[in-house]
Amino acid sequence: MASDETLAVGRRVRHLRTARGLTLDALGRRVGVTSSMLSLVENGRREPRLALLRDLAAALGVTVNELIDPEPPTRRAALEIELDKAQRTSSFQRLGLPALRPGRTLPTPVLEQLVGLHAELARREREAIATPEEARRANTALRVDRQSRDNHFPVLEDLAEEMVRDAGYTSGPLTHRTVWRMAERLGFEIRHVDDLPRSTRTVTDLANGRIYLPPASTPGGHGLRSLALQAMAHRVLGHGLPASYEAFLRQRMEITYFASSCLMPQSAAVDFLAQRKRAKELAIEDFRDAFGVTHEAAAQRFTSLATHHLDIRVHFLRIHEDGSIYRGYANDGLPLPQDVTGAIEGQVVCRRWGVREALDRRDHATESYQYTDTPAGTFWCSTQPGVAPTGRFALAVGVPFSSATWFRGRETQVRRRSTCPDEACCRRPDEGAAARWEDRSWPSARIHQHVFSPLPTGVFPGVDSAEMYAFLDRHAPSSDGA
Repeated sequence: MASDETLAVGRRVRHLRTARGLTLDALGRRVGVTSSMLSLVENGRREPRLALLRDLAAALGVTVNELIDPEPPTRRAALEIELDKAQRTSSFQRLGLPALRPGRTLPTPVLEQLVGLHAELARREREAIATPEEARRANTALRVDRQSRDNHFPVLEDLAEEMVRDAGYTSGPLTHRTVWRMAERLGFEIRHVDDLPRSTRTVTDLANGRIYLPPASTPGGHGLRSLALQAMAHRVLGHGLPASYEAFLRQRMEITYFASSCLMPQSAAVDFLAQRKRAKELAIEDFRDAFGVTHEAAAQRFTSLATHHLDIRVHFLRIHEDGSIYRGYANDGLPLPQDVTGAIEGQVVCRRWGVREALDRRDHATESYQYTDTPAGTFWCSTQPGVAPTGRFALAVGVPFSSATWFRGRETQVRRRSTCPDEACCRRPDEGAAARWEDRSWPSARIHQHVFSPLPTGVFPGVDSAEMYAFLDRHAPSSDGA
């Protein structure tokens, strides 16, 4: 029995004993133990054996299951348990303050205040350590874990497959109507509104069974399917309020993976890709078009299926126009640049790589292909540039040379050589240019403010809770007449 459960049992014993007007001595005589022993049990400092639990249950006129119910018997008992838990944390013990035992003479309002203060101290401590470095380390650990699994999560795959099939999916793109049916089966109604809080992508009203989405920006609004599925995933996967960056990032990964698995269900997606592999015509643009998703969504989904089902190791990159990595994954040995924490985000990729050279392309309609010789071997990649509100970007999906035979574009004659991280490869300036300008120029560097930001605080990380709750008030059934 865990310590929290032991404390809950103890408080339940005390509650039942006092409700029946029994003293410690009187109850002790009925069950054959000393009053001091019972006191230890009631205060959660001694775990009762099964035989004693049976005797206590009989003496108090309840069942053993009722006695070991982990739910505190009263609000007061719940507060006492919370205070005890707070005083057992390392952060409290570092203060060197004596622990307070909440005896019967301690007023409940005072107890509530103490528990509230401890909760606020814990929140501030989490905020203090929620630095960009913590986020980078947590994100790196998550990426390493995904790579160790070949970015394949069978439980999420099976759950997504079951839900879309139950909602009527057969093949091809997942329709909006099917997504609506999935929501209905979970007890939700999807509503599109134009006043979502700026800090949210969606808002779910659990009390009234509503998922609020933004209006479609273009006819069809394919991105809205993913947003709705991600909102549903929080409920389907039983997510609670994340208490750390690691928990926050893992939840984001899980809901994104679930939505992707719904939009490109495993059975249909693997059938499609296996056929293309046999024809030696694998192409992300075809995969994208077959399921009606974005190029980036198709590329990331490919990483979760390629190794597990097609026996192809793969890498994926999205970079900004300055060459820095926004998102990446590799289980094929591609030497992604890393900082001292192991993080790849923000690191600049080699100018010789295909994903970097794609930034200079004007044609965004089709993919381009390239082989790149690196210190870790030769890699083939397919690249696709694009434009976002934040600027130009490029996407790449690549594989080792030996696997290029399965892909369209393998015949490309474009080949580059990269020796990065050797600075002589692409980072060291031309000697002549350096001699001309080193002492005659001074750049004003751009600062990315997000590198200084901690994890945003509030009831939900990153969300303006006041704005969100005001939004829910505006749209609740009692205020809109629904």
